[in-house]
Order: sequence, then C-alpha cells, then structure tokens
Amino acid sequence: MILYNTLGQTKQEFIPYEDKKVNMYTCGPTVYHFAHIGNLRTYIMEDVLEKYLRYSGYDVKRVMNITDVGHLSSDADTGEDKMLAGAKREHKSVMEIAKFYTDAFFKDCEKLNIKKPDIVEPATNCIDDFINMVSVLLEKGYAYIAGGNVYFDTSKLDNYYVFGNFKEEDLAVGVRDSVDEDENKKNKSDFVLWFTKSKFEDQELKWESPWGIGYPGWHIECSSISIKHCGEHLDIHCGGIDNAFPHHTNEIAQSEAYLGHPWCKYWFHVLHLNDARGKMSKSKGDFLTVSLLEEKGYNPLAYRMFCLQSHYRKPLTFSYESLDNVAKAYSKLINRISALNDNDNVNENSLIPYREAFTEAMDNDLNTSLGLTCVYDVLKANDINDSEKLALIKEFDSVLSLDLLNGKNKATDESVDDNLAAEVEKLIQKRNEARKNKDWATADAIRDELKEKNIVLIDTPEGVKWKIEK
Repeated sequence: MILYNTLGQTKQEFIPYEDKKVNMYTCGPTVYHFAHIGNLRTYIMEDVLEKYLRYSGYDVKRVMNITDVGHLSSDADTGEDKMLAGAKREHKSVMEIAKFYTDAFFKDCEKLNIKKPDIVEPATNCIDDFINMVSVLLEKGYAYIAGGNVYFDTSKLDNYYVFGNFKEEDLAVGVRDSVDEDENKKNKSDFVLWFTKSKFEDQELKWESPWGIGYPGWHIECSSISIKHCGEHLDIHCGGIDNAFPHHTNEIAQSEAYLGHPWCKYWFHVLHLNDARGKMSKSKGDFLTVSLLEEKGYNPLAYRMFCLQSHYRKPLTFSYESLDNVAKAYSKLINRISALNDNDNVNENSLIPYREAFTEAMDNDLNTSLGLTCVYDVLKANDINDSEKLALIKEFDSVLSLDLLNGKNKATDESVDDNLAAEVEKLIQKRNEARKNKDWATADAIRDELKEKNIVLIDTPEGVKWKIEK
C-alpha cells in the first residue's frame, strides 16, 4: 500500500512499526458547535482509510480525542477558549455544550456511515496525563515558565518546521485569526503547554497543577492521549490539512522531546472542502451541516459518495448542482444493484480479477474514485453472474460504506387508505419538482405541511418514501 506522507511530502510504502498491526490516531472535533460538511469530509476519508486497512488484513486500533477544553480561537495561543465561547453563545455550561455537540457529531458520523473509533477520549479525562507530560518537558529543558504559563521552547529543536514549505515569518504567529503577539514567549514559534494566565478569569474549567490553577493548551492533549492509548510509536496520524501547522507540528515537537525518539511514521492530511466563498469555516457563521442537507432532501450518503469521487489530497468544491448530480448517480447505482438476483453459485476464482483491480486502486494512495469505478465495472461485467457481482459489491462496500445493498428496503407505510396515499404522493411529486428547480422554500414548505399532518418524508436512494408518525 502506497500513501502520501506529509512528513517528507512523498508517496511512501506503508510499513507499520509492527507487522500487520496499526496504531492510528485521529484528531477529533472541538465540540463547541455542529460539525460542518467540510470537517466531515476529513472524517469520511479517515474512515475509508481505517476500513481499507482492515480490509487489507491489518489489526487496527484507532484512537480519537474530543477537545472539550483548551482550544483557543487563535492558533497563536491567544483569544477565548472555543468551548467557553460556545457556552456563552447558548447560555449553557461548558460541559453541557460538550455533551450536546459530542452527541451531535457522532449522530452525523452515523448518518455518514463513519465508524466510531475504538477509543474516544475527551481531553478533560486526561488532565493528570497532560500535567505529567508538561513536567517531563520542563525537567528535560524543552519548556520554560513565563508570565504564569508554561511554554514549549522551539529553539531547542534542530528542525521545528518538520513538514517543510513553511516560512517562519509567515506562520510563527498563527494562521487563522488576527492575533496579539504573546510577549512572554522567548521565540514567536513557542507555544503554550499549560495556561494560568490567558483570559483566565473567564475560564470555567480549571485544575490544580504544579504551576498554579489553570488548564492545558490545545496541542498537548493529542500527544498525551495518543501516547496513553497507542504507546510510544504511532503508525499513522490523521487530520485536516489546516492542522498540519501549527497543531501537528507542535505535536511532533513535544512528543519527540518527551519520548526522546521519533514518534509517528505517517501523516495523512485531507484537503479542504470549499464553497463559492472559499474554504468552509464555522467562523463565517453560515455553514452547511448534515442536518441542513437532510432538510433539503439529500441522503447523507450521497454526500459521502460526493467526497469519494474526489481524491483526498485535492481541494473539493461544493455546490448543490454537483451534489444533485451525485445524488442522481447514487440513486441509479442503488437501483441497478437492487435489480440483481442472488440465485447463482459463487465461483471464488471468478472474483479474483475484480478484487485485484479494487486493491490496486485503493493501494495507490487511497484512490476512492477508482474504487467506485470498480463497482461500476462489476455491474457491467459479462463474465460473472449476479451472485458473484453481489458478493464483490458487498466486499467493496465494507470499505466504501455507501449501503449499496440496501436498495430494497422500503420506508412507506402501507397501512393507509388510498385517498391519503394519493394526496401524499401528489405533494411529494410537487416537492420533487420544486427541488429540481432549486426552489428550496417551496420544497421545505411542503415537507412542513406534511409534518403537521404527522406525515414524515424519508429521502432514500430509490426515491422519497413516507410514513405516518405515531
């Protein structure tokens, strides 16, 4: 298997530390708001990577953190804690916000067939681990105390900018928001390991530490949680490309200083999802969520297929027109598969060439677009029977996770009278026309009208189904 490794910026053969065992770490969400579909593109591609590793015979342990403290609104260790900002916005406690948006995140993941990691660890569960790591970094001389905070000293490293292509003057102060420079830092690129002085009077979550009452920096949590669950050698670390600097750069700095040896072998970064305005971001206020796509009548798995049609290392531009095209293709694909008859014997030897084609595509830096093409090639094949086609599609879908074999599931409630059924079907047809014409207001109004009558619409790959809500 060949993967592009951001550490070295080349395609490399994937060879884990231990044969056929993979320790995989995924940067989890900061649970102060809903995940937007740009965030979820990253998790979809990480999910495909994990499932393909399992498909290829690897024993995978995947760990994910939940950031519920310490992630400030600027990458330069300034500004307000995002969790506190979310709590103020909704007039709730930080932990109430954390639970609500953690649950919402995993509901979105479930809708997108994203497997829950083997271990999910909130940052607030690991304060003692963070304090221990910071203490060791101080003892080793890689950290210092200034102005009440504990900082990592990047000047102690031979090479801080490990991912390359970064200019110190461009990146040292942060990359996301306008910031005020921290005068306590010895070097502009230094970063906070533990805060006691940073808008501290407003901080809801705080703990005793050797350096005073405070809270951890954002970067320390991923290093500590990864080492806690995966040990001193990590095979692959995943995240969005915007995390490469400074978050992942800082993780490498503090982890290798703490451990005293190289830490993570492969770095897997997914590029941005853009819309007409550029990179999708919560800071713009109006951002797309899975729930919003559902409200507009889209099956979340159509969005998953939209992501799989593009390579993870290429920026992907979202538009409703593009999603419409994928949704239609998805529906046709499901219908073609549902028409297959599983009545024949399966000759395992007949499956080999198709398995090899799928493996070749996915082994080449996780080429999901070609992986999807393999599904269509199976459907078009004349040298295998329907049962063999279904066996292959089931196998490939264990990685693609598009529910390709669920086309025969029906959601319509059959126990209603003909007059009601006719009325509902007429409104559904009118709604379909409105959606076709991008008249979202009319489409939403029809959905709401039916909901008032306790009629729930369910958008499925083979069309709109409905049922009476009890």
